[in-house]
Amino acid sequence: MSGGSRGIGLAVALRAARDGANVVLLAKTATPQPKLPGTIYSAAEQIEAVGGKALPIVGDVREEADVTRAVEEAVARFGGIDIVVNNASAIELSPTRELPMKRYDLMQDINCRGTFLLSKTAIPHLERGTNSHILTMSPPIDLDPRWVGPHTGYTIAKYGMSLCTLGLAAELAGVGVAANSLWPRTPIVTAAITNLAALGEDRADTARTVDIMADAAHAILTRDSRSCTGNFFLDDAVLMEEGVTDFAKYRQAEREEDLRLDLFVSERLVRS
Repeated sequence: MSGGSRGIGLAVALRAARDGANVVLLAKTATPQPKLPGTIYSAAEQIEAVGGKALPIVGDVREEADVTRAVEEAVARFGGIDIVVNNASAIELSPTRELPMKRYDLMQDINCRGTFLLSKTAIPHLERGTNSHILTMSPPIDLDPRWVGPHTGYTIAKYGMSLCTLGLAAELAGVGVAANSLWPRTPIVTAAITNLAALGEDRADTARTVDIMADAAHAILTRDSRSCTGNFFLDDAVLMEEGVTDFAKYRQAEREEDLRLDLFVSERLVRS
């Protein structure tokens, strides 16, 4: 997994760890940050506390040498790779005229290049598995100007991740390696998003918790990789397919109708 020291990535890792999974975390967060609690090492401790085995690797998903090292260490420690989760992502919602090129490059390098690089490097090992998956935290591609216009730079970076899913699903279908994307229907409460004011503490009660993404990811990653590939999943839709009917435990809001739709999700939220 790229990232994973906090937020959605850590929740996905912990859900897998409860099944006894071996989890390799590639992230830069070696020391605590004032507004973003948690490091790669504290994440590893939590993973092992719930029954998994963790290998924290300090590195940058933008750097080929770091990604190669992480893949090699994962194989050396655990004997192979069955799953890649492209979780690391940078967000900056400024319009084009206000977006510094440094921030544009950061989003492109982490989101799009990082996803491509980690997936590419792991493919030889995924091919040896019996139910191998690449899961990328990116949205369905919707060319409606309402998504591209307000934050073109961020949309390009996230859709680049989604194009990786589309291409890898076609490229790897013959060897049985699945490639899918997962995106939340509603905003998800994490420290990073709250700090960026994309959600804001005063709007947290219109969102859901990270657990819904963790449970949806677990459901996807335990499906047959030869038949479940090339999909752009929404979290609650996945769980409804699994028979979940009560989503109350996932929401911050008092009522389902108070939930907001996340970026890149156009359809109206409907729940009985």
